[in-house]
Amino acid sequence: MKKLLLGDEAIAQGAIDAGLSGVYAYPGTPSTEITEYIQDSPIAKERNLHRRWATNEKTAMEQALGMSFMGKRTMVCMKHVGLNVAADPFINSAITGTNGGIVVLVADDPSMHSSQDEQDSRFYGKFAMIPIFEPSNQQEAYDMMEEAFEYSEEKKLPILMRVTTRMAHSRAVVEIKEESRKENDLNYEALAKNWVLLPAVSRRRNIYVTGQQAELEEEAACSKWNKYIEGKDHSMGIVASGIGYNYLMECFKDKCPYPVLKISRYPLPKRLIQKMAEECSSILIVEEGQPFIEDMVRGVIPSKCVIKGRLSGELPRTGELNPDFVKKALGMTIGENYAPCEDVTPRPPAMCKGCGHRDMYTALNTVLKEYPNARVFGDIGCYTLGFLPPYKAIHSCVDMGASIGMAKGAADAGQWPSVAVIGDSTFTHSGMTGLLDAINENSNITVIISDNLTTGMTGGQDSAGTNKFEAIVRALGLPEEHLHVVVPLPKNMPEITEIIKKEIEYKGVSVIIPRRECMQTLQRHLKQKKAQAAVEGKK
Repeated sequence: MKKLLLGDEAIAQGAIDAGLSGVYAYPGTPSTEITEYIQDSPIAKERNLHRRWATNEKTAMEQALGMSFMGKRTMVCMKHVGLNVAADPFINSAITGTNGGIVVLVADDPSMHSSQDEQDSRFYGKFAMIPIFEPSNQQEAYDMMEEAFEYSEEKKLPILMRVTTRMAHSRAVVEIKEESRKENDLNYEALAKNWVLLPAVSRRRNIYVTGQQAELEEEAACSKWNKYIEGKDHSMGIVASGIGYNYLMECFKDKCPYPVLKISRYPLPKRLIQKMAEECSSILIVEEGQPFIEDMVRGVIPSKCVIKGRLSGELPRTGELNPDFVKKALGMTIGENYAPCEDVTPRPPAMCKGCGHRDMYTALNTVLKEYPNARVFGDIGCYTLGFLPPYKAIHSCVDMGASIGMAKGAADAGQWPSVAVIGDSTFTHSGMTGLLDAINENSNITVIISDNLTTGMTGGQDSAGTNKFEAIVRALGLPEEHLHVVVPLPKNMPEITEIIKKEIEYKGVSVIIPRRECMQTLQRHLKQKKAQAAVEGKK
């Protein structure tokens, strides 16, 4: 059977067909479509696979570990910065090992299309000493899932599968199986002596995992995903990984004249690199992301072989690759470039018309005109666009949940007013602990939880704290008189500005929750209600 699938969708279908029992994820571009595809899958619905969004990536990883403990196959999905959040359980999962297979799917974002940085998740895999799979096309992304789960169960290790934006969000025809593998049965084979990470256990397991590395490397060298392709011209060899291999192949109508080592599975097969170094006078490293392979290659081959790539300047040090960059590195002529049409007016990102965040910022800016030294610490979400004109309302945005902690730290330094702006999904993701610190010290900060009743930035997924925020804030210990819920509309500006000003003047922690549904999800819900009413009217 053939389907036209995004890379993300091929991964999701591959996981289902490999006997998946549950997916755990927090939405983040470019990984979001994996979980959404599974949520809509008829097979997933029929089998009642776990497919609800987690509160953050750390909780997702921990829940996946629990499912693996019971012998089931599970996948964790996140974008690259989400792996920072999940790092604690992720790194330790290599020490506990697995029972049911675990695939940790991470989507990196070179060129930072929707991210704070362009970190390369392969470094995490090497750090954790676990196998890494990196598909070069959608068919491989689908096919690798079955092998990844099997290998995870064979080696008792989690598998990191890494894709990048172009792989995640481009489409291709994928040949898929007619039938999906059945799920693993529940089992009790996980041993407490491996999973209880007391120092004595961890030391023993660390020796075991470290001892596996030579075996994992040799098996990567023999893997069907890693190929040494002979070439006639030995003046140069090329190592190409993941989607970089696709870019390389697009440079040639016929076969590449140089020897090529395709890398789609790690640990890096050093003996194949050494073979190329012995045959070729130089090696070009074509990899999407940071110079992960290039750094390692420089450490394992003779110095007489010249290494070229991102570090040496043949390829750009930052940003996404494309076939033209690769052609330039190969000394080939670049064809016609397609510059943006001068008649097209640039459209910078902006909050939607009618968005409640707009009214929130209008009220906040109105009040802060009276406080020229005010500082507003922002967070990750649609409301980050409040940094741009016409609002120019926030002074920082570092990572998920940072706004409250930074506002507290600034207040500790003597700053006043110190204001935090955070969204509903981000607050439950990683803002609650910062607020607890602030409440425990009665820090002089004003926290605005701008609640649009959804995870708006990534497409309107469910928000973990919807209809619970007042209860959460009260439970953290905030006095009732300094908790306010308002409706951000122009007609309510006098009330909202009065509340903001009053709480800024209060010498302690206060929380204001402007609440109005996201315009995009509101329109979607109205269409659904209209369609439902039409169906009921026909009955």
